[in-house]
Amino acid sequence: MKNKCIIYVFFLFIVLGLNIHICEALVYHGKITGNGVYLRSGPGTNYDTLKTLSKDGEYNLVNNELIASEQECANGWYKMYYEGSATGYVCSDYVQVIEITYNEVPTNDCEVAMQDAGFPPSYWSGLCSLKSAHPNWTFQAIATGLLWSEAVSRESACGNSYIASSVPTNIDYTCKNQYTKTWYPASSSAVAYYMDPRNFFTEQAIFQFEYLKYDSNLESLYAGAAADIIDHTEFYKYHLTLNNLLGDIINLVGKDTNVSPIFIASRILQEMGSSNSLYNLYSGIYPGYEGFYNFYNFGVTDSCATSKGTTICGLDYAKSKNWYGLTEAIKGGASQIASSYIDKGQYTGYLQKFNVVPIEASKLYGHQYMTNIGAPSSEAKTTYNTYKNLGLLDNVFAFYIPVYINMDESDYQSSSGAVDTPDTENKTAVPISTIVVSSGFKYASGMITGINPNTDVNTVKNTLESIAGAKSVLIKNSQDVLVTEGLIGTGYKISVSNSEMTEDLVVVINGDTSGDGIINALDLLQVQKNILGTFTLSGVYSLAGDTSDDGIINALDLLQVQKNLLGTYTIVQ
Repeated sequence: MKNKCIIYVFFLFIVLGLNIHICEALVYHGKITGNGVYLRSGPGTNYDTLKTLSKDGEYNLVNNELIASEQECANGWYKMYYEGSATGYVCSDYVQVIEITYNEVPTNDCEVAMQDAGFPPSYWSGLCSLKSAHPNWTFQAIATGLLWSEAVSRESACGNSYIASSVPTNIDYTCKNQYTKTWYPASSSAVAYYMDPRNFFTEQAIFQFEYLKYDSNLESLYAGAAADIIDHTEFYKYHLTLNNLLGDIINLVGKDTNVSPIFIASRILQEMGSSNSLYNLYSGIYPGYEGFYNFYNFGVTDSCATSKGTTICGLDYAKSKNWYGLTEAIKGGASQIASSYIDKGQYTGYLQKFNVVPIEASKLYGHQYMTNIGAPSSEAKTTYNTYKNLGLLDNVFAFYIPVYINMDESDYQSSSGAVDTPDTENKTAVPISTIVVSSGFKYASGMITGINPNTDVNTVKNTLESIAGAKSVLIKNSQDVLVTEGLIGTGYKISVSNSEMTEDLVVVINGDTSGDGIINALDLLQVQKNILGTFTLSGVYSLAGDTSDDGIINALDLLQVQKNLLGTYTIVQ
């Protein structure tokens, strides 16, 4: 990209000593003219193939200069961008060079940086606003080489995308493959909204573009960042007592598997949680499975866990994959995630839904991780809330954001037609039960369980709203007083709303019979006195006291609460 500045000097301005600079930005695109054209790591057919390019795709060229060929392609090679700042070489025989001029020019250093990173002017304002708030965040453009209209049309194919919204403009009524009674085939206008990156340049939604590959520029920061994400957890503390530095191990694994250690640490945190409930999976000392670990919950399906239990399912899987030793176990899980999606060109949450820069051209618009069109933005909120709660938003993050050809430069939001957006007060049409379960909790009529002790009210609220939508959750304590901070406990009431209804759910935390959000000596005393008949636990507090879930409060429940206090057992939520 170059800036061409033509200096017009008029007599009047010469007298006044003023110059006018009329500038325009010039970029070079390479349009692919053949089918199955290879992008290579060097200027010759002797170099490795990086990816296969589709006919009519357009990519940003580094410049319009030909590079001498080392093998084949006698006319020379063009160097082009294909993944942000990553570059490759394509034979000039299959490239039509196109000059594109942007009349709008940068007005500050940030906009210059965004232009240099490959973003058109319509991206600058939103990204620079984020950059101002978070100087350590970096942004790279992904030149998809795809026409915007064509990409939207292909992603709108019947059965490719579904939306949890009954708003008529969001539904494709020509598609008869309705998924469920609350999920509808997404209209092209809805697809256009969720595909357009410029609609998601907010602190929360931007995390759908978080770069999941290993960035060598961040190598010195990764180990500390990974440790920061998990250092409050029981599995981290456990291994720290054994002098196992998980942050360092995750960094090494990330480098070896080409996966961001921040993503690995976040995925492990998501799967392990912060409590010691999965001690057997992370301790490596379970009888018969000594030395085996499973930090990713692979193999722990609902059916297996019901028949064999979480421990056996997880450790059987680890043993079958030979995940022996910490490094091999963490590496094994990371490799499995990488090979399925990240290594196939789907290295952000956005790309795992909209597969617009695949390594294999035949996978274009296919091989999607999810059909829910709002999943990338919803999951981005969850990721954001995790980082925010851990105080990590000022860390280094890299975001890779697609750019399409012929995108509307002025009115991309209102023209999309989609109104079920993740960052407005519009609530999702997803059923309340699905909202709760999708948030990682458990649902029963009138109740919500699965919340761990020592959980903050805002953590629960933010987690539910990441699925339900902004301002869809209210939490009151047992005295029916609205609360916005502190621990959530048994007897609290959570009001969850979707676009059709509001449901009040009472919280039950197993073992927390006193309703203060923690399991302590008071709960032990209450369970004991209930058994002796000198104190009565009733309603949800009685349910919380039945930690064994056998329908009665007895000596087994008393023992479980006691062992939980001693740290030798964790009550299942």
